[in-house]
This record gives sequence, C-alpha cells and structure tokens, in this order.
Amino acid sequence: MAFITKTFYSQSDLVSHLKAHQPSFYFSSKTSTVIPYDKIETLLPWSNGDFFLCDLSKLPPKMELKSNGNLVLSGGVSWEDAKNFLKANGRNLKTSPTEQLALITAGVATSCTGERCFGFGNMRSQVVRLKYLDYNGVEKELLKDQEFASSSGHLKNYQQDFNFYKNFKNAPYPRFEKSIDLMIGTEGQLGIVSEVEIETVENYDVNYVFMLLPRWEENYEPHMEIFKAVQPHRDAIISCELLDSNCMNYLKPDEKLGQDQDVIFLEIKSSHFEDIYANVLCNFQHISADEVFEIAENKFHHVRAGVPRAIFEENSKMGVVKVGTDCQVCVDKFTDLLNFYRKAAQIGVRYCLFGHFGDAHLHYNYMPSKDQTQKCLDMFQDLYNQVYEWKGSPFAEHGIGLIKQKYIKKYHGEHQLGLFKDLKKEHDPHKQFFPQGFMSV
Repeated sequence: MAFITKTFYSQSDLVSHLKAHQPSFYFSSKTSTVIPYDKIETLLPWSNGDFFLCDLSKLPPKMELKSNGNLVLSGGVSWEDAKNFLKANGRNLKTSPTEQLALITAGVATSCTGERCFGFGNMRSQVVRLKYLDYNGVEKELLKDQEFASSSGHLKNYQQDFNFYKNFKNAPYPRFEKSIDLMIGTEGQLGIVSEVEIETVENYDVNYVFMLLPRWEENYEPHMEIFKAVQPHRDAIISCELLDSNCMNYLKPDEKLGQDQDVIFLEIKSSHFEDIYANVLCNFQHISADEVFEIAENKFHHVRAGVPRAIFEENSKMGVVKVGTDCQVCVDKFTDLLNFYRKAAQIGVRYCLFGHFGDAHLHYNYMPSKDQTQKCLDMFQDLYNQVYEWKGSPFAEHGIGLIKQKYIKKYHGEHQLGLFKDLKKEHDPHKQFFPQGFMSV
C-alpha cells in the first residue's frame, strides 16, 4: 500500500483518473482548516492497495462575467483571482473567506462562508449553477431552481430535520433541497466540482469601522449591545467581525489595535454610512464615540486575515493539529456560548477568540503544547455536547474534513446516515471519492 500524489493539468487527465475508479482524496490549495495536510497520511487510514492524493490546483483557470452579473469559473481560480477580475469589471464577490488564495471550486465543495455572510447570506445561496464530474468522468450540470432528486426513502425526513437549521450558515449536514446541493458541502464525496456560476454584486464603496471594547472575558455587555444593534441593518452592514485582545498578540506591533482591548469591525456600505453612524454608532450606551474609528480597507483585510494565519503557523511550530471551534448558535443562545468560552479560557492554555460576531458564529482557538492538547480536546467535547443541546451548528463554515468527524457523529441520526448511504451507493459505487469522509457509513 502506498500514498501516491497526482497533480492534474487538464480536465481530460482528471477524467482518465476518474474512469479508473481509484480511491482518492481531492484537494487544491491546502488551505483547509479541517485537513491537516502535514499529517494527512496518518489520518487517512487505508490498507487496501494504493491511495491517491489528487491535486487539482493546476487545472487551467477560466473566468467569464455574464451580462446578468453572474461569474462563471472553472479550474484553479482563487477567491483573490475572482475578486481582482470582478473589480476590473465593476463587480465584487458576495463571499469573502479569510484565506483568499483558496480555490472557489473547493469552497463550493465545502460550502465555505466568510466575513460577508452577515450582509449577503451563505455560499450555497449564491450558487446559481454548477457542473461536476461523476465517478465515470462524465460532466453533469445541476441548477439552483431544480429540486433535489433521490429515490432514497430517507430524503423527506432528512429534509424535515434540516428545516431547523435553514437559517444557519451551514447545518451539521448538507442541505439536499436543490439539485446543486449534491455538490455543495459534500466535500468531494459524491463527485468533483468542475464549473461554478455564482452571483456577484456591484462594487460599491465601503467604509470600514472598528470599535475598541473591554476584554470579553471580563465584560461582554458592550459586545452584545453591538450584536443587537446591527441585526436590523443587514442591508447596510456587510460584515460584523470580532478579534479579541488575545488575537493582537499574534500581530506585529504596528498592526495591533488598542491596548489589551477587543475589537469589533463593521463593513458598511458608504451609501448607508451616515445613517448607520447617526442611528447606530452614536447611540451606544456602553461605547463612547472616542472608541469608534475608521480604518483603511487594506489594513482591515490584512489584520483580519493575519490572525488565523498566525494561529496556523503557531500550531505548526508547536507540532500540533489545530484545536479550534467553528460553532454557530441561535441569537438567544449567544451569551450561553460566550459563557462557555469563558469557562474554556480558565484551563491554563493559551487561546484567542475571533470571527463572525454578527452571525453568533465564532472561532475559539487553543494554542496548546503537545501535552496540553488532550485537555483542550476534552473541553471541546463538552462544548459540542452543549451545542447539540442548544440545537446549534458545530461546524458552520469550514466543513468536517478529517479532524472533526468524531464530534459530528452525535448529530447524524437514522435519516442522515440512511441518506448518506443511499447517495454514496448511487453516486460513488466504487468508493473512490474520499472514502474516509463523513458520508461513508
């Protein structure tokens, strides 16, 4: 048995590989937070012949802007590539993941989200059409306005279960309501996304604001005041992001904001800025006007992206797999989540909290040494049990991959496991697509 890395430079080469029905894991930019690529061979248990690690990042990139403003893309197109292409044509993306070098086709496969979900909704709501390669290398097309089709007797109950999570960025399992859902969030377990058509928006001017706050561990009342104030303004406020005081320790001195303080950023449409400033920013009871500042767009993106990158580098330096959360809860459970993170902060391990504050969707990350890792994992097991009781989503943004599978099992009951089995049998009869994925039961 051997792990064989294969890089594809054309779709025809990929089709030939698919026709051979070889067990494979497909990846692109290696930016996934749920796939530890430096340890992947030890985490992909396989003892039945050769296993292929398939690199899709070199497939020829192609982009086309349609007259209706939709972007059609295929191959190795990153979020950064698409953003630059669109800006040259007066448009912009609705989704803005932290890692701009990741490929969009992979983002569709994992249903990744990002900062702009507050104003524009989740990734799956923006996909209009897509094409994929099936297990025989045949390219097929799926449309947003077509209903999901399956002969499985579990589909109806599965869809009823999903209804509770329909307002979350991502549920503990894929949506499976529209035909495009076969490929969105299924992490390459049913086929390979080859082309995507996504909605875009006019590239209007934006103002970036940040507010300095006390440490959330000591007092999160000002944070919650902001959280409640921004909810009615999703048409004007595109994103509402948090970096806590601990995050600043991972930035260079000239990049830090505040003095041992938390920071909440708002991305506001310039056409609405005066209204938001007068009716939101000037009306806080727990935040003074002296603690509200504008920030340049490039600095906002640099600081916001710098923290998760620094955490990744820190974990790599410590020789540990990332120990972090990706939980989203309902509005009425948000303070419960913050209170749990307060408890998690007391076990004597370095940590930081950041993420999509306006969506009640935060990333709590430990930076443990190797001997502290199990303590952190035990704490997160308690967290995921709580999120289950709160009816929240344990992994609302980056997918399940390999390192989160043990935590998701509790969320997958008879209808989920039954539908997964039926879909794998229909769309992956040779068990060639990521056979270690969460749908393999």
